[in-house]
Amino acid sequence: MTEMKTDSSATRRARGRPRAWDDKSGQNTIKSLDRAMAVFEHLSTQSGVSLSALSDQMGESTATLYRILFTLEVRGLVEFDQGQQLWHIGPGAFIIGARFLRRTSLVERARPILRELMEATGETANLGVAQGDQVLFVSQVETHANIRAFFPPGTLSPLHASGIGKALLASMDPAQCERILKQGPRERFTEYTLCDPDLLKADLERTRGRGYSIDGEEKNLGMRCIAAPVFNHFGEAIAGLSVSGPTSRVSEEMTDDLAAAVKASAAALTAALGGDVTPPRS
Repeated sequence: MTEMKTDSSATRRARGRPRAWDDKSGQNTIKSLDRAMAVFEHLSTQSGVSLSALSDQMGESTATLYRILFTLEVRGLVEFDQGQQLWHIGPGAFIIGARFLRRTSLVERARPILRELMEATGETANLGVAQGDQVLFVSQVETHANIRAFFPPGTLSPLHASGIGKALLASMDPAQCERILKQGPRERFTEYTLCDPDLLKADLERTRGRGYSIDGEEKNLGMRCIAAPVFNHFGEAIAGLSVSGPTSRVSEEMTDDLAAAVKASAAALTAALGGDVTPPRS
């Protein structure tokens, strides 16, 4: 009789994954850690906040918040300004973020291209990646002009109200894009923000056709942005490059010239990453 052998690797759990790996229910959540991370994330959106104000904003007791903040302070993730009595995000958060950026060569490869784009256009050049339904800005080279756009690394912006966000949305798999568009309601920042799904879809269709997106005062009045996607070797959009500045300089008359520079820079970064410079369009 021939003995049948089973491949133990087929049933063996991957190292580092517990038995309940696929169970995403609340029983696998460490509630105290989840609460601490919520406080940490909320604090990261503030330019400095008092304990009482943080308590009002989050609906948590000051005693609970203090224990969380003190624990994070010991780790260097937050810090306390004794003079102003305000809590701030700490240097430890930057160190961890920098380690995340070192995980990929994207930022390193993009830096000289961003600088060349800024010098060619005279406007601030930005690099962003998708994070859920938002854009995470990971690098920027600022213009030397007095009036300029400013999106420091770590800034988050909704996909629907961002030049890079719309460039990424337009380049996504149609099913993935549709899932994001069905989420809502979308926040309105200015009178030009595209909150209506049909208007946003029409704008994304124009973006696909011309290869770049336009944020025409949709997040901030008086500011305009032109963006193009960056692709990997699978033809998937993994990031976006943009130039942004005041509408007095990033005007409709300048769109063609600026868009050509942005698209060329996005293609250069795509090539530098070994990506497909002529990805298939849906």
